[in-house]
Amino acid sequence: MADLRHRVDIPFEPTGRRGAGCAESRVMNRISAGSLSRRSFLAQAAALAAAGSLARPALGGTGQGIPPVDATFLFVADVHACRMASGLSPNCQQEGKTDAALLRSVAALNAIGEKDWPAEINGIATGLRSAGSRIGAPLGLVVGGDMTDDGGGQVTQPSEGTQLLQFSQRYQQGVGPDRVHMPVYVGLGNHDLDQNGPPNHVDWYRREMRDYVEINHRAGVFFKPPVPATSYDVDTDCYSWDWGGLHLVQTHRFAGDAGHGAVSSLPWLEQDLATYAADRRPVILYQHYGWDVFSTERWNAAKRTFDDDGTGPPHWWSEADRQALLAALKGYNVVGIFHGHQHETPMIYRRDGLDLFKPKAAYMGGFALARVTSDSMDVVLGEATGDNGEVAFTNAFSKRLSF
Repeated sequence: MADLRHRVDIPFEPTGRRGAGCAESRVMNRISAGSLSRRSFLAQAAALAAAGSLARPALGGTGQGIPPVDATFLFVADVHACRMASGLSPNCQQEGKTDAALLRSVAALNAIGEKDWPAEINGIATGLRSAGSRIGAPLGLVVGGDMTDDGGGQVTQPSEGTQLLQFSQRYQQGVGPDRVHMPVYVGLGNHDLDQNGPPNHVDWYRREMRDYVEINHRAGVFFKPPVPATSYDVDTDCYSWDWGGLHLVQTHRFAGDAGHGAVSSLPWLEQDLATYAADRRPVILYQHYGWDVFSTERWNAAKRTFDDDGTGPPHWWSEADRQALLAALKGYNVVGIFHGHQHETPMIYRRDGLDLFKPKAAYMGGFALARVTSDSMDVVLGEATGDNGEVAFTNAFSKRLSF
């Protein structure tokens, strides 16, 4: 088939070094017996809920047509809320991870619906199918990890973390200029999950962050979350939802992540796609790590660091991890993967047969805007340029879809 993709972007050398402040992974055993038993209980409760009003039949092989698709959404990653009980985490002020930066991001996201899809960027035609038309209100904002800078910002005792609280005060749907005005689909990254608590409560940070995902998206027998998922996996906190005939999946760091003793979400992902996307409807995945050189760097023994020339163990995720994910996606109509992790460089690129989209970090003003219809997909990357909703678009991509 002819390549029908069209891309406009600012040239860059995709060797962007580590996003400012990225913590190194320290893989340790996770989850106490108590939390495992709680998860087992939640799995049973989720099964009861699935038998109720949220359940819908598997779509593959039913002979039913795919519902129409016209979904516009926003995506951000690497928010890095930094507030502590007193001041900010170390280096956050110097790196620009301030509340003023997050307010600038929120203003840009809230104002995007009143703007037009760009017909050109830097004098070059974008080729967008939607070029020149009003963007309109997005259906939601999806977050691709690193909501917080230090595991939610918990301090000396298990409690609600100040950074998680700051994130929720900016990136949870609300009214006024200091909150986003649309549903938010949250996701976790290495900064949210790599912190260890004290020896007697090693998973306290991770539990706090995962609980936040759960209360926002997992419906129970007696509880309706603010942004309910179609399918929620209580063992991994991955979830999926649908906008018309578009299926969307949040997998946090990546599907198959087993760091800190986590349960791999690949079996759930395979089941989710078989249930909800076997009819070739378009699918979009969200995760934190990508295929860029920072996300795929390995240990360089000669230089005693991780870099793109290394041949040792992977820093973030391995080639085997990527191949396992690709195997799970094989045969499905995956039209794009949105990710974060690298901060400074907006990227639209293609690897392993997948179209990948990565905006600049949210604390730097970055975002992605996408529209998927029954016959096309438009994506632009942009960044906030002022305090009152001003934005500049930097990259554009368009392709035809058929399903």
